[in-house]
Amino acid sequence: MSDGTSEYDWAFTRDFTAEPGDIDELGHVNNARWVSWIQDIAVAHWHAVAPEEHQARYIWVVSRHEIDYRGNIKAGETAHGRTRVSGSPRGARFDREVQFVDGEGKVLVSALTRWAMLDRETMRPQRITSEIAAPFLRPSPRA
Repeated sequence: MSDGTSEYDWAFTRDFTAEPGDIDELGHVNNARWVSWIQDIAVAHWHAVAPEEHQARYIWVVSRHEIDYRGNIKAGETAHGRTRVSGSPRGARFDREVQFVDGEGKVLVSALTRWAMLDRETMRPQRITSEIAAPFLRPSPRA
């Protein structure tokens, strides 16, 4: 890939195809839609990896997005989303990296997002235990 990473460096992938309603007056995907896709891939990763009991007990909220827009797509085109958890949890927080690339692997959008885990019942922050973090911290297949 053109950004120096391989698909194996990313824990979870998902494709996003731009619909006509995603397009802004500039003729490409609106920045707000990219933010929505960042959240969508993070939540999909949680649901794909976390055990059901964790999904039933905890919920995640974003506390920070840091986004770089480097390219874009038009209606009908597809961005290949990829994500991974970055580093170790700190209390109730986890950092997550997200990238969207085009068919040639050129990075269109990259983000570093900070998420906080809440107890679903109390809606209070909960420390991320090693058991909760483990499925997200597996080494890459190349390790």
